[in-house]
Amino acid sequence: MSIKHTTVLIIGSGPAGYTAAIYAARGGILPVLFTGHQIGGQLLQTTEVENFPGFPSPIMGVELMERMKEQALAFQTEIVNDAITCIDTASRPFKCLSNSIEYTADTIILATGATAKWLNVRGETELRGYGISGCATCDGFFFRGQHVVVIGGGNTAAEDALFLTNHAAKVTLIHRRNILRAEKILIDRLVQNDKIDIIYDTVVEEFVGQASPKTVTGVIVKDITNGQKRTIDTNGVFVAIGHAPQTSLVKGILLLDDAGYVITKPGTTETSVPGIFAAGDVMDPVYRQAITAAGAGCMAAMDVIRFLRENEVAGKNGY
Repeated sequence: MSIKHTTVLIIGSGPAGYTAAIYAARGGILPVLFTGHQIGGQLLQTTEVENFPGFPSPIMGVELMERMKEQALAFQTEIVNDAITCIDTASRPFKCLSNSIEYTADTIILATGATAKWLNVRGETELRGYGISGCATCDGFFFRGQHVVVIGGGNTAAEDALFLTNHAAKVTLIHRRNILRAEKILIDRLVQNDKIDIIYDTVVEEFVGQASPKTVTGVIVKDITNGQKRTIDTNGVFVAIGHAPQTSLVKGILLLDDAGYVITKPGTTETSVPGIFAAGDVMDPVYRQAITAAGAGCMAAMDVIRFLRENEVAGKNGY
């Protein structure tokens, strides 16, 4: 297996990764970016994007990520369609191993993102992106004046349901237990909102939809107290049972919080290991937006440049 060296190695190909590559390259570093298995990140699960600045008309998530990729390539980013499987921080430069090649890197930007947790019931995979979403703030706007369903019982589900009342005519919150896990203030707001109905002790059995145009039309649910099933007609479904940060690669290497997100120094993208930086949803359990991920990617690249200067690191491929 051949060994190459880079001044900065970026792991992840979502908005954070590509933005980090653009800013690193413009800062005088020629970055190497490993795409990982989910090329393009979570935006590939989104059909239309209306809230990314600079695109007054909706743009497909796939197209937006392709444009970011093209811009990164224009600034001489080396993009490797492979996943880093192991990082060794015992010595410097860091050693990064993929399925086909080994790199040493003076610095690393971790931009592996997070993935929404899904129910894994019938119809979910087929209709994801066609009325089924994991991001209310991303897609709620598309359901103005309609009936939507939120699934979950924690803070995320409560916040999503409340947010969706800004757009939807009616919101039905489905929870599998007989009591919500959300904070009391959120529960009070849910109960007091006339647009929100809460269904307890109920699980989702299946999502149903139509073929043309492809879209979700209903949710088959089961009351766990009596086993009875029924179909709830809906125009949109938001699965809000949490997100899972993609941090298995750095578990035991970087300091993580209780939910598995990378902990960074406040106001920076610096992690617990000097020379390793984190950007995007992998370190952001709060906002989880494409624009905030891109902003964090910019910060990470600038933090890398500052780190290299302060530590007088001279890489072999730039800087």
